[in-house]
Amino acid sequence: MVFPTPAGFHALPLPLAQLSLAAVLKCESSSHLGGPSHEYRLCLRDRVVCLRQSPDALFYRSVFPRSTPGDNECRDAETLAWIRDYFQLDVDLVELYQQWGSLDPVFLRLKDRFEGIRMLRQDPFENLISFICSSNNNIARITKMVKSLCLAYSPPLLSLPPPDDSGGAEEAFYPFPPPSALAAPEVSSKLRALGFGYRADFLQKTAAMLVESHGVSFDATTQMEPSEVWLRTLRQFSTADARIELLKFMGVGRKVADCVLLMSLDKREVIPVDTHVYQIAVKHYGLRVYDEVCGKLAAVWGSHAGWAHSVLFTADLKSFASYGISTSSTPPTPSLTPDRISDESDTSPGLLTPHSALSNKRKRGPSKKASAIKITEEVLVQLDVSRVTSSVEDETSLIDRVKRRKRTNVSSVRSSGTT
Repeated sequence: MVFPTPAGFHALPLPLAQLSLAAVLKCESSSHLGGPSHEYRLCLRDRVVCLRQSPDALFYRSVFPRSTPGDNECRDAETLAWIRDYFQLDVDLVELYQQWGSLDPVFLRLKDRFEGIRMLRQDPFENLISFICSSNNNIARITKMVKSLCLAYSPPLLSLPPPDDSGGAEEAFYPFPPPSALAAPEVSSKLRALGFGYRADFLQKTAAMLVESHGVSFDATTQMEPSEVWLRTLRQFSTADARIELLKFMGVGRKVADCVLLMSLDKREVIPVDTHVYQIAVKHYGLRVYDEVCGKLAAVWGSHAGWAHSVLFTADLKSFASYGISTSSTPPTPSLTPDRISDESDTSPGLLTPHSALSNKRKRGPSKKASAIKITEEVLVQLDVSRVTSSVEDETSLIDRVKRRKRTNVSSVRSSGTT
């Protein structure tokens, strides 16, 4: 069945196997999404890009503020170029899936159901700030924080009515603020008042470091400040050198740095290792899990190992439990209910639930914790490195031993105090 191009949209021939908006724009760390599940709206500095999809085409249009002069044909070409860059359409995803499936039996079992999941090429500054917000946090709060940053530190670009012509209220779109907007000392206290907690200082100091090093003069052609341009130059650095630069910023540890490397700096081989898995492996096995796991997986999946990693762990998210099972003619859309959003604790695909969020989940029973590390263990077993991550029983026994040790110490102290 051929779907007609919606009025006002342009069509780009593109099968779902190359890009599934329903999967990519739900599981990636992408902000500024609006509208119902079958239209996605992304706010850039100078325009809002609206996207829809059929099984064999991507439909797009861009909306500008009314006062913006320009040639419509040139604007459409710019939007298409941005789409190709943002979704990295130069990469043949079908070929990668075939390659990964031939090398990895775990991926082979999942690849047909979870097709079209590719890594976005995000703006480095926005990506960096978003992942600083992700520290010990869940998706609902991270999304709220990013929205708060845009509302507090960017003027509205434009407003649009609902895409379904329902006559509902218009929605205002706010671009992501530049570094200079977040660099002033008073930003920290304002962000704390908005609920950012200790992350407020990290965000303000990171922005201040960028501004102090690179200045604030805005380039109308690139729509960027000098520090934003500099962050993009890290794409030409080696992975190790780019990581060193990122680790200089406040609130950026190894995992956050690796997420930014993978999702905005073209380091497609990087595999971010979740804090939960890292802590268990270090405590229980004394291993440098980051280097060992990343090295093993990269050896199997190759130059785009980070992409393969994101597909496998997207498949393990609860919100994707029914993904790819639908028999309707429209693209499958994950069911994201509010309670499930609060349970999915990281915006980055391919990452397990952080340890802090799992602490809350334990009150609801062990099954969710088991699900959170299920595919990790299976992949590592296939690679014969399962020793670097524990089973649920191993972790539970470790926790029990720590608790028993604490009780013994407390009893000893009390006994000493009474003798």
